[in-house]
Amino acid sequence: MQREPAAFLWDVLDSALAIGRFTADMDGTVYAASEMAQSAVERKFEVIGEALNQLSKLDPGLAAHIPDLPHIVAFRNQLIHGYARVEASTVWNVVQDSLPKLLDAVQSLLGGLGKS
Repeated sequence: MQREPAAFLWDVLDSALAIGRFTADMDGTVYAASEMAQSAVERKFEVIGEALNQLSKLDPGLAAHIPDLPHIVAFRNQLIHGYARVEASTVWNVVQDSLPKLLDAVQSLLGGLGKS
């Protein structure tokens, strides 16, 4: 059975909120020193990237409203398949700079679908 497009958006929302909880009391230095936080955050970014990849296949029109979707999927692929480890500072910058925009976009889309 095929999932509804909103289910993928919920996956993104849940993972983005989890990243926020995981990093709430951290700065970049504390994050870089915490293997556990890095592992948890990277796993949630993997979920986000996979959910958006699947959404783009299921509903390209809806997926087109996600800013930087190709970059998000590429980031997921780098985390999983990259030949070199993604630096903690890079992940931290994504958490600080890009994740809030993604969270806003997903919440807006879910609200527009009547799923907020």
